[in-house]
Amino acid sequence: MASAPPRGRTSSYAASGVDLPKRAVALGELLRTAKYAAPPSHGRLVPAPGHYAGLLRIGRETVALTTDTVGTKVLLAERLGRWEEVGEDMVAINVNDLAAVGARPAGIVDTVLCATPDPDVFRALGRGLGRGLRAARCSLLGGETAIVGDIVRGIDLGATAMGFFPGRREPVLGARIRPGDRILGIPSTGLHANGFTLVRRLLEENAIDPTRARPGGRNPIGTELLRPTRTYSAMADAVADRPEVHGLAHISGGGVRNLTRLHRHVRFDLDDWPSPPSLFGWLKALGGISDREMFETFNMGIGFVVVVASSGIAPIRRRLARAGAADSRLIGRVEPGRGVEVPGFGLRYSGYA
Repeated sequence: MASAPPRGRTSSYAASGVDLPKRAVALGELLRTAKYAAPPSHGRLVPAPGHYAGLLRIGRETVALTTDTVGTKVLLAERLGRWEEVGEDMVAINVNDLAAVGARPAGIVDTVLCATPDPDVFRALGRGLGRGLRAARCSLLGGETAIVGDIVRGIDLGATAMGFFPGRREPVLGARIRPGDRILGIPSTGLHANGFTLVRRLLEENAIDPTRARPGGRNPIGTELLRPTRTYSAMADAVADRPEVHGLAHISGGGVRNLTRLHRHVRFDLDDWPSPPSLFGWLKALGGISDREMFETFNMGIGFVVVVASSGIAPIRRRLARAGAADSRLIGRVEPGRGVEVPGFGLRYSGYA
């Protein structure tokens, strides 16, 4: 059983080595110095600042591109010798970002950086990748495997995904969100692939054996933590054409603050947020983590959000159910104001960073 955290000390993402405000400043400098406007013959950038995917208009078509890595979840996978889950994550974390702009995934290219290519590890990664591709209904187009032992000691996993907008679908960027809209949440399968730098620190500091079950848990802790990211692309695809759908959001790194990426001039009032699964409560107690830190680091049980006109709730929920999200539920509403509030936990966030 885990011991209580030392009195007077609480854990945080920043203390574990991930300083999000500092990252925001550094990223701002990168974007500022990398500005370049390509000629129209090379495609026209569709403005979507701060959104989940980059959008490019090529002729009459719009394509969406996004890229992400599995992050330090791979270190837990390496410790346990389990690679299929993070293989599946490589697909899910990226197609979910495409889903958040209403794009249908078309293909993935993967990136594997490693010190030594291990056939057994790659075989297991391939099985997970295959499951992720089937769930997202998209193809593996290629990728890059680099043996760079001077840079990485273990393995680093990422991917880039491309999506498109079928028929006459337009990107769903949140511009039509207005007070009175309702917020539907679709549950996560666990931590997905966020916050693992903090999680691994908690396991280490408390001498937690990930092969054993936590108090109240049925499976080994490592199994719970490695559970792959839920794929939401088919669910989003089922509703993205509907005029009642005003916004889509992937609740990933940054937690509920992600909602401010959809519209900065309304308030997302999450007044019916469900009780987070016990795994989150266990982590919170393990590190003495504040509710504020939990909700801005983890998904807290809701992995995807659909913002819907109040008159369209029932038909949208039916569509979501047919696409695999029979567990969608109302979690809040849109109100005048700005930011995100979670009244049940006394939380208010003004922005994403």
